[in-house]
Amino acid sequence: MMKISVIIPVYNAEKYVTQAVESALQFDDVCEVLLIEDRSPDNALEVCRLLASKYEKVQLFQHPDKGNHGAGATRNLGLEKASGDLVAFLDADDYYLPNRFDAEREIFKNNEVEGVYGALGVHYYSERAKAQYYSIFEDRLTTVYQKHSPKDVFEGQLNMKGSFGLIHLDTLTIRKESLKKMQDFFKVHLRLHQDTEFLFRLSYYLDLYPGILDQAVAVRGVHEENRITKVDSGIIKPASTKILLWKEIHEWAIQEPSIPENVKKHIARTHRSFEIANAPAPRKWLMIAKDLITDFRGIRSGLYNINFRKDLF
Repeated sequence: MMKISVIIPVYNAEKYVTQAVESALQFDDVCEVLLIEDRSPDNALEVCRLLASKYEKVQLFQHPDKGNHGAGATRNLGLEKASGDLVAFLDADDYYLPNRFDAEREIFKNNEVEGVYGALGVHYYSERAKAQYYSIFEDRLTTVYQKHSPKDVFEGQLNMKGSFGLIHLDTLTIRKESLKKMQDFFKVHLRLHQDTEFLFRLSYYLDLYPGILDQAVAVRGVHEENRITKVDSGIIKPASTKILLWKEIHEWAIQEPSIPENVKKHIARTHRSFEIANAPAPRKWLMIAKDLITDFRGIRSGLYNINFRKDLF
């Protein structure tokens, strides 16, 4: 039997965290559920205390200074405290489905497997949330569309493999020992998209295998207060947040000598496209003019990047 530590960062989730915890406790393979409370403004800490007293497998932690440090530092603390052979993540307003670890039980029998990912569904917690965000998420799965070799996952996540799809942290299970290949885990200075940045680097250093891709193994809870929901919907301008994400990936790629040059160029161009998209109008067109002269291929790839194009025009 597997020994899985489930890490749940908790912030402003008093309405949802009980469902998240109980969805993880349904599995005998889960040896512990680690609630890492990040100084929530609501009553989440008290709910977490009740859950820890009710369930033997649930442990509650806070940062040493009891402060708010963001999702990256909170997940890092969970990784530090985890004692299982495998680690899985779950957002406090999301939940696992009964098939969450069905594929993992078989795939992890192969000791070369370092991680397994699956598909994420969506649930709207209210009619208002559905009316506001259905056009963004609909009822689609967040998933990698086909089963790929681990060697293709990194470039696939970077959009270098066509319509590859996306890995979501809720569906990822990692062999904890394999994390030693990474120098650091979640970037604490990224307040948004630190999970995406982590997944990019993780897919480079670890061999990640496909699990169940054609049906959900976990569910994203969509509600009005969710910060990522606001980013994905455009309430928070995505270019302004993604420019920081791609800056981080670009700097890492420069320092990682084993990354092929064509991949480094792709990362640099993607970073540049978001820089241009986020620039004020006069500077934006000067940047485009410069890149048309110095790197026509790069600016063309930027102009055909859907995220860049919708922010540009």
